[in-house]
Formats: sequence, structure tokens, C-alpha cells
Amino acid sequence: MAAAVRLCAMLCLAAAALGKRSAVKVLSDGMWRELLHGEWMVEFYAPWCPACQNLQPEWEKFAEWGEDLEVNIAKVDVTEQPGLSGRFVITALPTIYHCKDGEFRRYQGARTKSDFINFISDQEWKSIEPVSSWFGPSSVLMSSMSALFQLSMWIRHCHNYLTENVGIPVWGSYAVFTLATLFSGLILGLIIVFLADCICPSKKYRPPQYPHSRKLAPESAQLLKKLDEEQEADEEDISDDEIEGKEVSSDRSSSPNAVRQRPVITAATMDKS
Repeated sequence: MAAAVRLCAMLCLAAAALGKRSAVKVLSDGMWRELLHGEWMVEFYAPWCPACQNLQPEWEKFAEWGEDLEVNIAKVDVTEQPGLSGRFVITALPTIYHCKDGEFRRYQGARTKSDFINFISDQEWKSIEPVSSWFGPSSVLMSSMSALFQLSMWIRHCHNYLTENVGIPVWGSYAVFTLATLFSGLILGLIIVFLADCICPSKKYRPPQYPHSRKLAPESAQLLKKLDEEQEADEEDISDDEIEGKEVSSDRSSSPNAVRQRPVITAATMDKS
């Protein structure tokens, strides 16, 4: 009889434990915007992590105080939610973040229920510098990081599907992803070249136009012809002047000899006379 009573008591306690709903909220990639409103304490964990497993009892006890402290207690499984893991750049497990009205601070204190409660009730989070807006979860940079983490997880699932379900060897799966990467890079490069050509079209080559190659108007042609004739006439005048100058210089050079010969001739004739 006593054994039956104990068994009934144990069953009642187990049912009560199973029926009791956990106060810890489970966040997914599509729910991260909820962190921008109100006050949150979020734990990033992995099921295989021993330190995360040791933290779970304390985290559950802390979550029971969430309603009194007016703070939301949540957790994120990084193995199932790679987008959130990339958005917060989780590099160690477990990692705890305090979020309040769009500001994010990383908790680095002791990991017990009382320490968590004091951190919220005494507002110890004010002494921690918030994450820069450039690296905040809502920034463009962290959104790109989140997409990259999601892509890596999708590639991992595809690799597992090809090797486990389809039966392709590991090297075959790597070969498939290599060809897919090359093909996608080729397509992306063609798209970029096409867009660049549409936005900034290349200018067609035009040979330089020189002034003498252009067709002149009739008035301009006549004026140019007249200038050429005047230039030729000037050149002829210059040549005539040069010839005259040479003749004058030759006459001047011969005149002293004639002057010198005259006295000699005169003296000779006087002796004869």
C-alpha cells in the first residue's frame, strides 16, 4: 500500500514537471527584431556544449524571475539558427547578451541565478559599453554576416544530403560544389560586366580631326590662296634684294684696286713723257 502511494506521488510530480512550461523563450532567425524592443537576456548555446549544459539549470531558474524583473529571458540554439549566430558573431559558447531598446551589451560576469538577477535589478549593464552601431545586429554588415552563416549552413545540409541520402562520395560532393562555385562566379561576372556596360557605356573611338583635314568654305579657300600668293611674292622680293646686295658688295670690293692702279699708270706715262 505504501509503495503504491509513493508511486502515485512520483507520477504526480513527474506530470507536474512535464506540464510546467519553461519560462525561457526560444528565438529563431525570423524573430530577431523582437530584441529591438524591451529588455532581453539572451543565451546562445549548443546542445553538445558541456558548459552550456551546466548553465541550463541556472538559466531556467533565472527565467522564473523574468516577469518580476520585467525582462525577457530567451535562448538561441546556434546549430539550428545560424542566422542569429552570424548576426551576433558568436565565437564562444555559451555567450550571453543583454538587449535593451536596440542597444546590445555582452554579459561577461558570473553565471549564477543571483548574479543574473543583480545584473538586471541593480542595472549593472549601464557600466558596459554597448556594441557599436557598425557591428550591431541591425547593421548592414551584420545582416550580410547573417546571410553568409545561413548560406554556409545550407551548403552543409546539401553536403550531408548528397553523401548520406544520394550516396555520392565525399570527393564527388566537393567536385559538385566546386563546379557550382565556378559556374555561379562566371554568371555573376557576366552580369556585373553587363550592368557596368549599361551604366557606363564605352565611348566609340573617333580619329582626331586636324584643321587641314576639314573642308574649307569658298571664302576661306580664296583667302588662303591669296595669302599663299602674297607669301610667294614676298619670297621673290627677298631673293631679288639678296641678288642686288651681292652685286653692290662685288662692285665695292673691285673699286679700291682701280684707285690704286690709276696713280701707277699716271706716273709711268709721266716718265715716258
